[in-house]
Amino acid sequence: METDKQGVRRRVPGRRRSASEEKILAAAKELFLADRYDGVNLEQVAQRAGVSRQTVYNRFGSKETVFREMVRHHWSAFTRPDRQAVGCDADASPEEVLLAFARSLERFAAETDQIRFARLVVAESVRRPWIADEFYRLGKGQVVAAFVECLEALVRSGRLRCADTSLAARQFMGLVQEFLVWPRVMAFEEEIAGQPSADVVIEEAVRTFLARYAPVPHDPSRPA
Repeated sequence: METDKQGVRRRVPGRRRSASEEKILAAAKELFLADRYDGVNLEQVAQRAGVSRQTVYNRFGSKETVFREMVRHHWSAFTRPDRQAVGCDADASPEEVLLAFARSLERFAAETDQIRFARLVVAESVRRPWIADEFYRLGKGQVVAAFVECLEALVRSGRLRCADTSLAARQFMGLVQEFLVWPRVMAFEEEIAGQPSADVVIEEAVRTFLARYAPVPHDPSRPA
């Protein structure tokens, strides 16, 4: 860890976490999701992780830093350096890129604690705006940026026609997450029970997106 100008410890980029740090972050995640921010202290984290409180303090310095690094650790399942999670393949078609990205969103929501995590952020960010800021900066913001880069590559190659890739990226994510994420975050049980399958949601989102942003086919009967 290193300390920034505000005195908050930050993880040194590129440094691998130790086994004890991994245990601490896993324990902290369980506790924060169960008891919220105010209900957790470093002693509890240490007990759950099977280490001393001093070890937690030496590694992270404060509960706030533990929380920030826990957020980073949570999103690391999605935001890998190779960006394969967003299907950013130079040889892929727009449909393949969109399908890969949408399925990554689905898997991340279904196979991690993303739904519970989002509920935690919503509940805590009114009193602690930095929690929402970190959740976006360390996670969703990086996912959006990587997806925008993919769309820009498709535009440059002529495989998409889109003047605002940032807008388009968020539009596509909305088409997917409005069905697969937010009803679960809000626990809308009736809506969840009546919605189409994830495959249908994703396929329709891809079709809708391409209907708007696919290049217009050249008509040889019209003059250039």
